[in-house]
Amino acid sequence: MAKKVVVVGAVAAGPKAAVRVKRLDPDAEVLLIDEDSLISYGGCGIPYYVSGDVPDEKDLRSTNFHMLRDEYFFEKAKGVSTLTSTRVTAIDRLKKSVSIEHAATGEIQEISYDKLMLATGSEPIVPPLPGLDLDGVFTVNNLHKAIEIKDRIAKGQVSKAVIVGGGAIGIEMAEAFKDLWGIDATIVELKTHLLPSLVDWEMADILTKHLRDSGLEVYLEEAALEVLGDEKGRVRGVRTDKREIDGDMVIVAVGVRPRSILAQEAGLHVSRGGAIVVNERMQTSDPDIYAAGDCVEITNLVSGQKFFAPLGSLANKQGRVAGDNICGVPSIFKGGVGSFIMKGFEMSIGSAGLTLEAAREAGFDADISLTSPIDRAHFYPTQAVTCFLMVFDRRTRRVLGLQGVGPMGDGILARINGAAPLLCDGAFIEDFNNIEMAYSPPFSAAIDSINAAAYVAENLCDNRMRKVDMSDFFSYMDSPAQHPDWIMLDVRHPKQAAPFVEKFGPDRWLSLPYDEVRDRYQELPQDKTMVIICNAGSRSYEIQRFLDHHGYSNNTVLAGGINVVKRMNVDWLPST
Repeated sequence: MAKKVVVVGAVAAGPKAAVRVKRLDPDAEVLLIDEDSLISYGGCGIPYYVSGDVPDEKDLRSTNFHMLRDEYFFEKAKGVSTLTSTRVTAIDRLKKSVSIEHAATGEIQEISYDKLMLATGSEPIVPPLPGLDLDGVFTVNNLHKAIEIKDRIAKGQVSKAVIVGGGAIGIEMAEAFKDLWGIDATIVELKTHLLPSLVDWEMADILTKHLRDSGLEVYLEEAALEVLGDEKGRVRGVRTDKREIDGDMVIVAVGVRPRSILAQEAGLHVSRGGAIVVNERMQTSDPDIYAAGDCVEITNLVSGQKFFAPLGSLANKQGRVAGDNICGVPSIFKGGVGSFIMKGFEMSIGSAGLTLEAAREAGFDADISLTSPIDRAHFYPTQAVTCFLMVFDRRTRRVLGLQGVGPMGDGILARINGAAPLLCDGAFIEDFNNIEMAYSPPFSAAIDSINAAAYVAENLCDNRMRKVDMSDFFSYMDSPAQHPDWIMLDVRHPKQAAPFVEKFGPDRWLSLPYDEVRDRYQELPQDKTMVIICNAGSRSYEIQRFLDHHGYSNNTVLAGGINVVKRMNVDWLPST
């Protein structure tokens, strides 16, 4: 008798599992059910559809050979039956059946299964704000809403937009409004920096400056309190704890959570955070029910803890593993490190693994190396500065995460993708020292950015290098009285140092060029703590080693150097 497989959810993990089952077991009866009428679309592409980079919503639902993934496609091309606009209302685990309701007719039906797969995805977190029911307030959680948002923009109904939430979707939507349509867009983020769960503040601050320079308003540490409306019930703006912001469209993008109510009501094991608990075979607490995608939690391969990673790339991998095991093919999904990449206008930012905050919360003795190398050979004409932050454990020397920000292109992506497999395998600083990356001057430097970040981490772990973190440096620049014994030792070219010396005075900012230190080091003060500064940090470290050797150990290195400082939100930089 043919195996009956029912798959609930038809966006990413569900279709992947369904077609995988059909490939492995052509005799299987596979039924794909979704409450929406539009299925199997690239949800991560929604902001790019709104922006116009993806001109037609059908492109998000099409294969790479331009066939629309609809009911006909799954039936005729894949051999998978589909029920759209159909809601699964309950699971009867004893009878091994699901109850469904057809939206068009209200008809109730019961369907039996041998194996059940849940791919119910995630749903937007909606904060309890007054005014969310006003016309013009949207979440971005399905293609229908994306179509309506773009339709209103195209009809000229939107001139100002407010985005509540500074995560990836919020930033991408803000860019979409501004870049193509010229709509004034404002991001309101409750936490201290953008992308708070994905990158540390140094990387986020560089992105924030670039977004502001590109025409977006970005307000941090600001709470949205109310969505404001006019007398006709249309949105007119947002009130925060600090101001009122005009807007005729409001996007609420404060995050998502697993959709697991169906699993909960069926008595399946669900985590405290609401995600369906599965093993490495994507099997739930019921051996005949599998789950995958945004509705499940997975193992973080760095911390060993469970985490929620709503990423389309992972959903597809999990769906394939579930399909394998439904057909008796022993396949496992070990977990992930949350690899992430996005663009913001002409900048890309990415990460894999833990942030410094997350690493310390997980119990690691975590620290960071902050570097600002160029993205290709220094003699190549299009070389540009990139910034990398490596999180590592001082006790074990294990690398816990890598973050990067730089010009739009594949440079940051290549380094994040290079780091991710090592992070999955629990690699150490020395492994990153020696990782082999392809080299050619148009693509990279001979010492790759990953290697350079690891070299700094190694020097810090071995106490050959002492650094001052960017936050402490900024505190000093804002309030010198906090560190009256500090003085900046700028070893860059005198023309680069001169504006700083002129602005801050020789008592705070001292210029001694790199190539003159060996002859003139005895002129340096011994009653001050010298913060050694160069563009990227490499010359500063070399000077630190030289001064230490000669008994001038009253020094520390500014991690990342002026390359990082110039790309952050500071108002004290002299004009150069």
